[in-house]
Amino acid sequence: MASTVTEPRPGYGQLLRTPRAWTFLLPGFAARQPFAMLTISIVLLVQHTTGSYGVAGAVSAVTGVSMAVFAPFGGKLADRFGQRAVLLPGVLVHTASVVTLTVLALSDAPLWALFAAAVPAGASTPQIGPMVRARWGVKLQGSPLAQTAAAFESVTDELTFVLGPLVATALCTGVDPAAGLLAEAGLTLVGGLLFAAQKSTQPQPSAAGDDAHARVEHVSALRVPGVRVLIVTFLGIGTVFGGMQVSLAAFTESIGQPGLNGVLYGTFAAGNMLSGVACGAIAWKIAPQRRLVLGYAALTLMASGLWAAHSVPLLAGLGLLVGVCIAPALITGYTLVDSLVSPTARTEAFTWLTGAVALGQAAAVTVAGQLEDRFWDGAGFLVPLGGTALALTVLLTLRSRLTPKSSGRTVARGVGHRAPVTVD
Repeated sequence: MASTVTEPRPGYGQLLRTPRAWTFLLPGFAARQPFAMLTISIVLLVQHTTGSYGVAGAVSAVTGVSMAVFAPFGGKLADRFGQRAVLLPGVLVHTASVVTLTVLALSDAPLWALFAAAVPAGASTPQIGPMVRARWGVKLQGSPLAQTAAAFESVTDELTFVLGPLVATALCTGVDPAAGLLAEAGLTLVGGLLFAAQKSTQPQPSAAGDDAHARVEHVSALRVPGVRVLIVTFLGIGTVFGGMQVSLAAFTESIGQPGLNGVLYGTFAAGNMLSGVACGAIAWKIAPQRRLVLGYAALTLMASGLWAAHSVPLLAGLGLLVGVCIAPALITGYTLVDSLVSPTARTEAFTWLTGAVALGQAAAVTVAGQLEDRFWDGAGFLVPLGGTALALTVLLTLRSRLTPKSSGRTVARGVGHRAPVTVD
């Protein structure tokens, strides 16, 4: 399916030697951990206080929907006025909202009160991943390292999804049901403020330039057809994350070993991470549009077997394979964004994709929670299958929109080292 070209792609070592990269990578890594801890911590805490996965999934879903709805607007504001201007109030609101939600859950507050607190908690979730990607975009524009950076960020995301659920589950099951959410709030506050302090590496706000020029150049990423196709694709990926979170928690609870939840989810995320490392080390000859279709088909195929797995080893093996198939789709999708949108809409485009994952995750958590409450143990695993199958249908139908419009010379092979746009 893929082979390397004569000139190997610049590696991770060269990428990490980019001047001043570590000044935003380290605080960014700390600040993005809470993103993977939030929904699973809500599920575990609310399920503990209410006894229902359906209620827990609904509260978590409200958080995810709010995140998906508001994240692109935050990305647009970050492009327009600067990341720091969005982050500083955002981390404060998020921290206060999560603490409030925790107190309400422990106080057996009515469901409407939990929903009311979940909305600002999700809406104010800092979009650190897209902001880091935007900083790489500024530093590496036109460089062969651009796709290596896309792979590196996906690996970082997946490492986050390995560590986040493991830490959250360990805290919720081994310390206190509320410990996961409180740790999430603390990491958001400290990591977010440290990241916001790195002013020298943030992209130049478009509002800082000439006003007339900004009005001409700043076009919403949502108006690009290819971005809309990628949003649907990432929605399907979100259903995998959400369906796995609830279904694995219900499965391990049903066999009397809730502590295995973090291990099984960590295995799934580890497959994702290892696959991301491999993808970043390969210089692909296959065009990214085709890679996305092939990778997504493999993801749908692997997800189709989850509902039939009834043992820990089998579920761990299938989860690992599902994780392996996710990273290529994520990396390729984020790479395509650079060729589809202008630099002035880059953060917004990334947050649309991140928000799509959150929205898909929220819908999956809700549906999977209802299936687990009403039907057999493991029924929630049908959600990743359904979500990826629907998204694959859309992707196959509209894949031609993922090819950027020609502006003179275009990239035909997917790895164009002399291309006029940053696709590498």
